Amino acid sequence: MLFTPFPILESERLRFRKLTDDDAPEIFKLRSDPKTMEFIPRPLLIDLDGALAHIKVINDNIDANKDINWAVTEKNNDKCIGIMGFHRTQPEHFRTELGYMILPDFSGKGYVTEGVNTILDFAFNQLHFHSIEAVIDSRHIASERVLIKNGFSKEAHFKENFYYNNEFTDTVIYSLLKRNFIK
Repeated sequence: MLFTPFPILESERLRFRKLTDDDAPEIFKLRSDPKTMEFIPRPLLIDLDGALAHIKVINDNIDANKDINWAVTEKNNDKCIGIMGFHRTQPEHFRTELGYMILPDFSGKGYVTEGVNTILDFAFNQLHFHSIEAVIDSRHIASERVLIKNGFSKEAHFKENFYYNNEFTDTVIYSLLKRNFIK
């Protein structure tokens, strides 16, 4: 995997570019919102410094050719509306994990489904992954719908296997093989 130069992608309505420090206000809004983070077991950001640190981690992983995440924008506006990409990449197994988040003002428009399809196409046809997984909280119905619309199949449901914020939650793993991907 080589992410230099950084691959800028486009779909019908979206553009996918590298995150910059200028995106910190949107990243802060995204990762400090209890509703957006409801099913993501990570601490809420408390300030812009936390957003800048998050952007740095993402970009350091890109620079190290380890993982890749994009800032998602609408084509007619360069303002970041979400993040999508791949992490916990296992190049030796041609496998990676999909992740995505979008600001609440932009949910319900089909952007996540469209965006996921776009980055899956890149992952399978440019990075040559064989399989991609997504690990979600079993209560996250909207995320499950996005995965099913993009051809993912449920592989496992682990009962109360994750402990966060003083509660045990179920984790569900979905996956998609390259041969089953439909653009």
